[in-house]
Amino acid sequence: MAKKTKAEERRARAAALREEQRKKERRAKALKIIGISVASAAVLGLLGTAIFMEFRDRNIEGVEEYAIDEYNHVTVGERVDYAQSPPVGGQHWPQWQNCGVYADPLMPEFAVHSLEHGAVWITYDPELPQEEVEALEGFYNPGDYLVISPYDGDMPAPIVASSWGRQITAESADDENLGRYVQFYERGGDVPEPGAACSGAIQETAAEVEAQIEAQGAGSEAVEGADSDEGGADAENEDTDAEATDEPAEDSGTDEEGE
Repeated sequence: MAKKTKAEERRARAAALREEQRKKERRAKALKIIGISVASAAVLGLLGTAIFMEFRDRNIEGVEEYAIDEYNHVTVGERVDYAQSPPVGGQHWPQWQNCGVYADPLMPEFAVHSLEHGAVWITYDPELPQEEVEALEGFYNPGDYLVISPYDGDMPAPIVASSWGRQITAESADDENLGRYVQFYERGGDVPEPGAACSGAIQETAAEVEAQIEAQGAGSEAVEGADSDEGGADAENEDTDAEATDEPAEDSGTDEEGE
């Protein structure tokens, strides 16, 4: 009888151990499921946040969108009658305005080419208070795809930010929608030439360019020094070619080709 009792006790202990092992396995499995669920929830949360941010940014209040039907190059000096003022795209001159901050108005035909490369053009009323101008200029950091300048023409508001096919207006530089617009559309990817250069081309203001055109005629080398695809590199090639063919290079009085 005693042997039978011990055998039963061993079986009972073995059964208890097996049950304990099953409980441990069930707990481990439950913890694993919980961990996966938490991780999935975190990923979904981040994804949801990203989607929300994308939705919010793409639905910045006050953004107007326009269809751009034609955006080919026209001869330097040939003025373009843009549908919007300031323009948001369209035909333009073969060179682009270098990104940066300008104290005087620019030629729209150069600035539109910058928009084609993904730049945002922040324009403002020349009568805008100086503190507002300085706040707008503070948007720019070296290397940014931003062009900031006063605008000589009709404007729907004291401040207008334009990107390719889009525009937003603001009464003040601290407008939250203006800041979000600049942040979202600067280096925009949905442009005809995303990632193209925003330097190495035109640095002159409208008054300077108009003076050059008047002095030398529309389409002069003075304002065509930068190739439409390769910045200012072709300016040096043109000078070299002139020497190679013994044809004197025309002296424009400016060095815009190297800008």
